[in-house]
Amino acid sequence: MNGDEDETTAHAWNALGGPTELVDKVSYEKASGVLPARLPVRELARATVGVCSLAAAELLARRSTGPVPAVRVAEGAVATAFVSERHLRVDGRAARSFAPLSGFWRAADGWVRTHANYPHHRSRLLGALGISDTGDDRALAGLLSAELATRSAHAVQEAVYAAGGLAVAVGSAPFEPALPLVETGLVGESGPRRLPVASLPASGVRVLDLTRVIAGPVATRTLALLGADVLRVDPPRLPEDEDAHADTGFGKRSTLLDLSAPADRDVFEDLLGSADVVITGYRPGSLDRHGLSPEALLARRPGLAVAQLCAWGWSGPWASRRGFDSLVQAASGIASIEASADGRPGVLPAQALDHGTGYLLAAAVLRALTDQQATGGGRHLRLSLAGTASWLLHDIRPTPSGGGVHAPRPWLTRTATRHGLLDHALPPVHYDGAPRNWARPPTGWGTDLPVWI
Repeated sequence: MNGDEDETTAHAWNALGGPTELVDKVSYEKASGVLPARLPVRELARATVGVCSLAAAELLARRSTGPVPAVRVAEGAVATAFVSERHLRVDGRAARSFAPLSGFWRAADGWVRTHANYPHHRSRLLGALGISDTGDDRALAGLLSAELATRSAHAVQEAVYAAGGLAVAVGSAPFEPALPLVETGLVGESGPRRLPVASLPASGVRVLDLTRVIAGPVATRTLALLGADVLRVDPPRLPEDEDAHADTGFGKRSTLLDLSAPADRDVFEDLLGSADVVITGYRPGSLDRHGLSPEALLARRPGLAVAQLCAWGWSGPWASRRGFDSLVQAASGIASIEASADGRPGVLPAQALDHGTGYLLAAAVLRALTDQQATGGGRHLRLSLAGTASWLLHDIRPTPSGGGVHAPRPWLTRTATRHGLLDHALPPVHYDGAPRNWARPPTGWGTDLPVWI
């Protein structure tokens, strides 16, 4: 890499606490037409995959006592994986995308972005605005458009939030521009934790995955690729979208546990008793009532690595709010920068905050496991979509790129699964000797037993 190309990767690697001298192990294979945007999305995307690949190589070297393998990441693979949900085909059918009531809408004084992909979010959005759900999406879109046009963007945002729904005024986020990219804390003292020699970096590592939608599942999908035993745990009352699970469920298993039920809680505690990593993707504080705060988890399981992901950052007036990539893009100013000539807010060429934060989250976990080999102790890791947005907006310098159109075909494959025949993106994480594909296809959501392999 030349100095410009190395800058973004070095920034991310430094945020992860990685040894500076290892950055030179990373190189990139350029591709044409990769993630074109006004903002430096290409640089963000390849850097997040680059540091994740380097963290995997570093951990593998620590476990094998050999040299750190070289990392060479293909920009074509990165660009394809960053829109993996768009490339997914289930028996030839394209995956479902944003719901009809999700998107940008004109308000009386600006623009609003809504998110209504899940039934409970759709219901809360309509309820907050006094619209009865007739089930006719075309008619409802017209009613929603008409209603939003009579209200201020801020009033819509606050009314929908109060009802438990999801809507933001474009450009409204109150967070600071210098949010941290990665926060890492050492918790407790214990001797070094030696992982045995293995052919994959995360082989034998047990991961409890309490995440949903894209960013968290991308992280745990990546850890599964690298050998971890990943068990996703969901509450029965919040079904996951089948297509989303097919896209992000590769390499993992999925089970359902109601943590409010004593019997299911006992099962979870048994799983926790031999877990190495817990990853959560819920709003700050929302799992505390179940005894799943980082402090409580680390008290019951010293030496654990607890990684948390949220939308809006870990402090400030929006910290406890629900959020998704599309909403953070809208509220942070990204949508305004990417606006079209007529002033309509725009979007990045991928849900880059989700995917990028997912690879950073996986990298943070891998680095925690590496550091534990030497120093022991538990780890508390925190990342946010807003932190990644801040990095994109303020800290990444664009670098020259060629024109042309990205050709994803070399980075796509087909796998037979219980969902059907899946056409899907290959993983972009790569170091010398890295697996090309996941060892197992996605299982059905909630269909696996709550046990470790």
